[in-house]
Amino acid sequence: MSNQQDTPVILADQVQTTLTYLEPLSRKAFLALVPPSSLNNRADVDQVRQQLENMFNPVRIPLALMSKIPDLCRSSEWQITATLAETGLGWELIEIEPGNRTQEQFGLAVDIGTTTVVVYLINLCNGDILGHAADYNGQISLGEDILSRIRQAAEPGGIKRLQTLILDTLNRLIRSVCSSLIKPSQITAAAIGANTTMIHLLLGLDPASICRAPYTPIVNNPGLIPAGELGLEIHPLAPIYCLPSIGSYLGGDVIGGVLVSGMHKKSDVSLFVDIGTNGEIVMGNEEWLVACAGAAGPALEGGVTTFGMRAEPGAVDHVVIDGESGGVRYTTIGDKPARGICGSGLVDILAELFLKGIIDRTAHFTEGREEFVIVPAGETAMGKDIVVNQIDINNFMATKGAVNSATDLLLENVGCPWQDIGNFYAAGAFGQYLPVESAVTIGLYPDLPRTSIIRLGNSSGEAARQVLISRTKRKEAEAIASKVTYFELNANSSFMEKFVSSKFLPHTELDRYPSVKKKLESRLNFSMDAL
Repeated sequence: MSNQQDTPVILADQVQTTLTYLEPLSRKAFLALVPPSSLNNRADVDQVRQQLENMFNPVRIPLALMSKIPDLCRSSEWQITATLAETGLGWELIEIEPGNRTQEQFGLAVDIGTTTVVVYLINLCNGDILGHAADYNGQISLGEDILSRIRQAAEPGGIKRLQTLILDTLNRLIRSVCSSLIKPSQITAAAIGANTTMIHLLLGLDPASICRAPYTPIVNNPGLIPAGELGLEIHPLAPIYCLPSIGSYLGGDVIGGVLVSGMHKKSDVSLFVDIGTNGEIVMGNEEWLVACAGAAGPALEGGVTTFGMRAEPGAVDHVVIDGESGGVRYTTIGDKPARGICGSGLVDILAELFLKGIIDRTAHFTEGREEFVIVPAGETAMGKDIVVNQIDINNFMATKGAVNSATDLLLENVGCPWQDIGNFYAAGAFGQYLPVESAVTIGLYPDLPRTSIIRLGNSSGEAARQVLISRTKRKEAEAIASKVTYFELNANSSFMEKFVSSKFLPHTELDRYPSVKKKLESRLNFSMDAL
């Protein structure tokens, strides 16, 4: 199993949420029962139910556990621990243990990305993270992007193959994160953040309707599903909660990002952006939320450039270009010989090429260049130059243009001027690793006071943790989903018009980027002084 260099952190420090009152999806209760006698002839199961219903009401006890209760009560001297799980309609007894085991409560917070899957082991007594494991989504073998997997799902047996691949990935990660700590069967609840397609494939549902008009998923809020029914190798009666989606390309991972950012509670307008294989954007405040989403291409995951690669050892991750000599200073992940360029490195490169005048505002090379050497052959692991060429830049600009166009479309539809944006939240790897100044320079991030640019890290994983341990947060997530107005870009003709005109550095309207404009003016003044 891969232990990736780019394993997402659970959340940036400045937005970490601590919940003082926990209401997890599953809970344990210690019962001190009264042995039956001539003065107390209550049935064993009835006594257990009555005590539980003093704390949880109503409580269902499955037939399979009824037969276990008498023997366990007598062998443990009438002191037992009951584990109950939420069902959506009340509580169900899912496990009984001898003695007091109330301090041994475990759950999973899961982020299923199109590329990467991360599993966090959570202490349900206090919400702490006990460990995490990450690996690539096994479905990559059948397609790197969402549309490829939807096409694979349409093949005979395709849905089952895709479901098996993601379950294999999850179960492998569960075994890894539990390792010597606990048995997987001790995990009694899980919450999952994922995009709409990933949830459909996890549940074995046909995702075909997601990519064709009117772009309506089979389900947006699947409710609580027992782990055994799904094939997740934890306690078979553990409830699985999936963060709700609101559209074909706007999933629970994005709803989770809004939840974690708190933008839905703020008076000023905020912008939330998560770019991976898909690009999702949410804008709004405490009164309104609007959103859009669409395929962005894996520009930040190494998928569209000649030497692009994921953030692994040997990936160029930071670059500085000397304005006079054109010399390049770079770093690689793990200080290994360079093998390629990851997303943060590419963003740095484009910003440096632009500020040094090597590419112009249309992102084209100047002075007849066709490419720029980042790492000379003698310093690479392959023995050949690592370069960025015009096609690489064009491909990246398509992703940047999609972000700008979607943002402008949302602003236009709600009648909100760009000057009103007060906060910017960058989620996922897009938010965790990209250098802020370089991202602003090329227009991926808005030119706001830097304290207003907040990198959320793995907000999908953090949201899964929050809804796992808090009923209040589950209701809040569902309220967010019901509040968002979703704009379908695939059906919007003005999006393509904006997209065509958006491929400028940093933006078509340079005045939106005063700090970048100042840098460009400084460079021009320096050039004039040199003459």
